[in-house]
Formats: sequence, C-alpha cells, structure tokens
Amino acid sequence: MNLPYFIAKRITKNDAGSFSTVINKIAVVSIAVALAALLCTFMILRGFEDTIKQKIYSFSGHLIVSKYTLSTSFEQTAIIAEDSLLENIAALPGVDYLQTYAYKAGLLKTGEEVQGVIVKGLDRHFDTTAFAIHMREGYFPQFPEKGYGTEVAISQKIAKYLRLGVGDEVLVFFVQDPPRWRKLKITGIYETGLEDFDEKVVLGDINLVRRINGWGQTTVGGIEVFLDNPDHMDEAETLVFENTGSDLYVDKVSDKYVQIFDWLRLVNRNVVIFFTLVLFVAAFNMVSILLILIMERTHMVGTLKALGAANRFLRRIFFFNGLNLILKGIFWGNLFGLGFCLVQKYLKLIPLDPANYYMNHVPINFDLLAVLWINLFVVGITAVALFIPLGVISRIKPIRAIRFD
Repeated sequence: MNLPYFIAKRITKNDAGSFSTVINKIAVVSIAVALAALLCTFMILRGFEDTIKQKIYSFSGHLIVSKYTLSTSFEQTAIIAEDSLLENIAALPGVDYLQTYAYKAGLLKTGEEVQGVIVKGLDRHFDTTAFAIHMREGYFPQFPEKGYGTEVAISQKIAKYLRLGVGDEVLVFFVQDPPRWRKLKITGIYETGLEDFDEKVVLGDINLVRRINGWGQTTVGGIEVFLDNPDHMDEAETLVFENTGSDLYVDKVSDKYVQIFDWLRLVNRNVVIFFTLVLFVAAFNMVSILLILIMERTHMVGTLKALGAANRFLRRIFFFNGLNLILKGIFWGNLFGLGFCLVQKYLKLIPLDPANYYMNHVPINFDLLAVLWINLFVVGITAVALFIPLGVISRIKPIRAIRFD
C-alpha cells in the first residue's frame, strides 16, 4: 500500500465540514475556472482563425498568380492562361486545383440608386460547394459552355442598399471608353462578413468580362491556386513562382489581405498573454492553498516527524493531497469548458456584430489533441507549483509543532 497516498485520502475525508473543506473547494474551483477559460479561449480563437481564413480562401484561393505590374487597380493586366501553364501549375506538389478569374469595375444602377462595384468573373471550375456556406438566398450563377452568362450573385449588403432580391434584373455600366452596359439577372445573394468583399464584389461569368474587354478565350486577369495544406503556403509560393514566367507575380492571400491576417496575429499574441496570466493565477492559488493546508496540519506533521517520518514522506502526503484537488478541478473544468463550447457550437447563443468580427456568432472549433495538451499543461504547471510550499515541511520542528495548536 502507498502509505502517503492513504494518509492523504484520510486527511481529505476527516476534513469534511472543517475550514479545510472550504479551502479545498476554492482550490478545485480555481483550477476548474482556469482550465475552462483556457479551453474556451483556445477553441474560440481557433474558430475565429479557421472561419475567417476559410472565408478568404473560398473567395480568393491561397496563392494568386497575376501579371507583374506597378498598378494598384483592381483590373489587372491580362495574362494568357494557356493549357500548358495551367497544367504546369496544377502538377506541382501541394497544389489541389486552380481557377481563373478577371475583375472589371462597374456601376450597378436601379431606378433610384447607383452603386460602384467590382465584377469578379469566374470560370466553370469555381468551387461552388465551398462557397455554398456564404449563400443566403437563391443559388450560385450558372455559366453556359458557349457565349457568356448574365446571371450574377451580389452581396446582402449591396442587395439591401439597392433594394434588390433574387430574380430581379439590374443594369451594370462598365467603366471604360466608350462605356458599355449589360442587363444582369440576380440568382443569388451571399454574405461573407468580410467588408472587402461584401461592399463591392459581384460574382459573374468570366466570359462576360472577356466580352467587355475584347479578350480571347485563354485571356484572364489572374489564376487562383488552392493548396492541399495552407500551412505550407510559403513553400508553395516559391515553387509556383519558380515554375511560371518571369513576367508573372505570385502573391500569397495573406499578403493581399494583410490587415485581416495582422489582426489575427494580434489576437494570437493577446491570447498568449491571457494563457500566461491564467496559468500564473492558478499556480499561485495552488501554492497559497497548499501552504494553508500544511499550516493547518502542523500538529500532524510534528507528530509524524516525532514517530520517525522523513521530510520526503511528508512532502508526498501533501503532494498527493494537492494533486487530488488539481485532478478534481481538471474534471470540472473540462465538464464546464467543453460543455459551454458544445452549447455555443450548436445553439449559437452568443451573437457578434459582423461589421467588427466578420461573423454573426462566436465560432467554436474543437481540436481534441489541443484539448489534451491544454489539460496536460495545466496539470503539469500546477503540479510543479506544489513543490514550492512543500519546502516549508522541512522547517517544521517536531517539538514546536506538537505544542502548536
């Protein structure tokens, strides 16, 4: 039998109804609150990151290949996307698929309002399945094999401003000399929560942009490259750049929308600070609480020392006592932390302002491996902290301790 563990269990049972019981409950609650806060913070952060990145990736790809130019205009210089170029990029390691696109500035005009927009022409390879999560009404435009399509999807913000809905027709005037116009039919309304897209982008057929610009069937504004693993974006950028022409420029989407990714990095830094503070408070609480428990059991320590117990033996008793409190806190922390995250994930009880947070509710992303690591980290830090007050035991003198009451 493990005698120190047995004595630690007896101490816990005999303390029922005493001041030590209150201290034990405080210890359990402090660990539970710390763990629950860490779990919720991590899963919410991962939810924010994954949701925002997925929105951007589904709209722009991971890498963007375009003509090298000093112009900052949305309308890029055209490139010739021959089959050999597309096949060469698609065959590179880590590349999932490609899609071509072209931008064209224009004005949407109704009977009462005018709105400046960017028509993003897409080809038939556009991944409508990945974009389906952003569709709020109607369906994604269908593009014909021959000619050009006039079906478009507009954002909910544009639809609200121009008072348009699914099935309505709207005139678009393209900014060029001489100006040209087309009548478009709205088949769908989308919402990404990202202002850069929702305020100005209209999704349509790339052949419409080609017709307006007088381009051929292989001419595009750029190529969007989707990767198997976005974590390898830097390596993929170098690889794609080395396998395209010297007149082409490869840009990471994280550089194109740098303000959004900088915001995510800032949130990450704040979370690291929060993690550090929470762990420090939890460890400090365990040090204080175990020190109180040792002082309350000074008479017992003195008696055991008088009977020949070594300091190491006594330290193990209180270490097991503290570890028992930590494990109870871990149990309740997981119960409340994971429980809250499950409720939020499926019921979406906590709303957000999309204008500030790019989404309408607090997102949750479960990562069981990360949950395991957080649990082990909390147990490890607080368990190590237990050794700090255990040093007091060696300073307790048996004679003075036995007299102490």
